[in-house]
Amino acid sequence: MKRRNLALSFALLIGLLVFSQPLVRSAADQTYEDMKMLVEVMNLIKDNYVQDVDTKQLVYGAATGMVHVLDPFSQFLEPDAHKEMKTETEGEFGGLGIRIAIRDNILTVITPLPGTPAYKQGILPGDKIIKIDGDTTQDITIEQAVKKLRGAPGSKVIITIGREGEKELKDFNLVRELIKIESIKSQMLTDNIGYVRLSEFTQRSAQDFDAALKALKAKGMKDLIVDLRNNPGGLLNVAVDTCRLFIGNNKLIVYTEGRRQPRQEFRADDKAPYGDLPMAILVNHGSASGSEIFAGCLQDYHRGILLGSETFGKGSVQSVIPLADGSGLRLTTAKYYTPSGRTFHRDEKTGKGGVTPDIVIDVPRETEIKLQAQEEEIFNPKPKSDKDKENKDQAKDEALERAEQILKARDILLKMNAS
Repeated sequence: MKRRNLALSFALLIGLLVFSQPLVRSAADQTYEDMKMLVEVMNLIKDNYVQDVDTKQLVYGAATGMVHVLDPFSQFLEPDAHKEMKTETEGEFGGLGIRIAIRDNILTVITPLPGTPAYKQGILPGDKIIKIDGDTTQDITIEQAVKKLRGAPGSKVIITIGREGEKELKDFNLVRELIKIESIKSQMLTDNIGYVRLSEFTQRSAQDFDAALKALKAKGMKDLIVDLRNNPGGLLNVAVDTCRLFIGNNKLIVYTEGRRQPRQEFRADDKAPYGDLPMAILVNHGSASGSEIFAGCLQDYHRGILLGSETFGKGSVQSVIPLADGSGLRLTTAKYYTPSGRTFHRDEKTGKGGVTPDIVIDVPRETEIKLQAQEEEIFNPKPKSDKDKENKDQAKDEALERAEQILKARDILLKMNAS
């Protein structure tokens, strides 16, 4: 009886696939044959596997497998994972503070978030997570990895990292913390140059960015450096709103388009509050998604000079489709395009993608580790005597220094032309 019910269920599914879309007869026939094979495999498992198997778990496994062959960002979400996904947008959670993705079938760090356990311990964008608490991550899904990495604040986890250029794997002993995302930090670097680090596009980032710029202008800011290094993205509407601070005249900021999704445009407002503010934007291979939208838009309009290394290349749109039993399907349905029509999504086969800066500055891994460790120095400078003692170990932030030099040179040229 169970076997008959299973076959009937898949027959109904086949019917939906065949008749719900305007397919030609030959394509429908092929779909039917392929689904018959899937039913046959499931029946063989039910009848012959060494122990009883839950039918729903087989169906979930089949759905997971189907989605797995598409791309690293499409996922089938079982009910618990579908519910837990909401945690991503709530602003705080117990964990390590890393954004992850599957790249080349390996669990990979997109970026560590500033001030978090992963960041403090020197985990870097591009690091491969080989094991979690001794268990291999081979064939792991993003949902399974997130479940393993998150936990109660104060609890411990060991992750084993493989790093490009290093032969040996390295264990990182981390203590989970309550991760509170502070997306904006700002400071005056000189009398004229303001600096804003935007670590993620969360719900209030655009408003907080605007407030930070107002405060910096009150302190005499005439030029701005926006630091998007290790910014993994976030909310699309917030990334667009942040671009609107600098781009006006109803210009196109970004658009999305897919095989079944018509072009959707996101445009600037009539006026931009900081449309004339001279800018430099810093990016690296940990800059993804929303930060690539921001960088690509401003680069297309020559609105600011872009410095750093090629960005991550996450330029696809995922739609979350709820299913009847509480599970969900996170499916790539479109891609992002910059105003000039560039897609920055990295091609899995060729490896090409990301936003290439106007001035490329590649930073060695050892330097990146040191820069992460000393980053708070920008916001909490030490007394001169303490700084002198540490000068030998300080890493040079070439991208930031180059941005300062360019903005200073621009100001000098303007003064010369005015005189």
